[in-house]
Amino acid sequence: MSPANEPRLSKAEKTAQAREQARRIREEQLKKDKRNKMLVLWGIVVAVVAILVIIALVVVQNMQNSAPVADSGPTPANGNVHGGVTLLANTEVAKSEPATVNVADVPSPPATKPASVTVPGGEAEAGKPVKVIAYIDFICPVCKRFETTYGESLTNLRNEGKISLEYRPLGFLDRQSTTNYSSRAANAAACVVNSSPEKYAEFFNLLFERQPAEGGAGISDNDLKAMATEVGAANIDSCIENKQFRPYVKVATQEAAAIGVTGTPTVFIDGKQWDGTTDLSAEIQTAIDAKG
Repeated sequence: MSPANEPRLSKAEKTAQAREQARRIREEQLKKDKRNKMLVLWGIVVAVVAILVIIALVVVQNMQNSAPVADSGPTPANGNVHGGVTLLANTEVAKSEPATVNVADVPSPPATKPASVTVPGGEAEAGKPVKVIAYIDFICPVCKRFETTYGESLTNLRNEGKISLEYRPLGFLDRQSTTNYSSRAANAAACVVNSSPEKYAEFFNLLFERQPAEGGAGISDNDLKAMATEVGAANIDSCIENKQFRPYVKVATQEAAAIGVTGTPTVFIDGKQWDGTTDLSAEIQTAIDAKG
C-alpha cells in the first residue's frame, strides 16, 4: 500500500504513538544513565584500589628501606675494606681482594678529639701517584659543589697518572631523606663497581648530576637500577633489592665517624687533610711536585 493510501491516524492514535516513543526514549536514557553511573562507580573503585596498592607499595618500600642492616657483609669486587673505590686512569679502577667487613672491627672513637685525622690507607707511597681520598655523600649538596668545582681537574690528573682518586661514599646523611637515600645510593654505586667497574665513574657522576633535594625520598631503587642500565652497567637489580652492600656502607660510615670524619666532603692528600679553604688543585700539585 502506498503512503498515499495508508489510513490516516486519528488524533488519539498519534498521541498514543508519541507517548510510546517518549517512553522508549526515557527508558533508553535511564539505561544509559545507569550504565554511566556504573562506569563512574567502577572507575572510582579502580582508582581507590590503585591508590591503596600504591600506598601499600610505598609502605612496604619504606619498611624495607628502614629495616635493620646487618653488621657484617662482603666488600664489592674492586672496593676496599674502608668503603673506597680507587679510580685510576680513564675507566680503570684499582683491584682489591675479596673481604668481609664487620661493625665489630671498627675502632672506638678516641676519648678526645684528635688534633688531626689519620685516614686508614692514606699513607703516601714512594714512587706511586699522589693519593687523594674523598669521603662523600650522594645527597650532600656541598659534595656536588665539590665535584662541580674540582671533578674535571681530578679526572685530568688521574688520567695523566699523577694521582689515584679514591672515593668513600657514606651514609652520613640518611636522616636527610625519608628512605635512607645516602646509604641506598652508596649501595647502588658498590653494586656497579662490583659487576661493571669500568662504568663506576660514569654512574658516580650521574648520581651527582641527578642529586635529589634533601628532605624528600631521594631517587627510588627502581630509578637507581635504571640509571645503572643507562650508563651501560650490568644488571644490578638483585644487588639493590637484596641490599647486598648496605653492611659495607654501614661499616664505612661508622669507621669514618670513628676516625674523626665529621662531614662530607672530607678530603686527604697523601694522608694530609685538606682544610677546604684553599685551592685543592694547587694543594695536589704541591704534593705532586714534592714527589719530583
